[in-house]
Amino acid sequence: MTQADDSLARAEELLARLEATRAELERLAQAEDAERAIDVLGELAEIAKEVEAELARAKRSADAER
Repeated sequence: MTQADDSLARAEELLARLEATRAELERLAQAEDAERAIDVLGELAEIAKEVEAELARAKRSADAER
């Protein structure tokens, strides 16, 4: 497995985590738990940054392998 493959696999894991966190945010919205929802929005933003970083690593790695 190449470094690009590793980064893509990590990005997929992060996307699954992002989806689970988004579902939690939806549940909180229905429960009208605004305080916790704000915390979850911060978590979503952090996960999204991690996904972006992994995709950038994968792209750099794939470009370097060519």
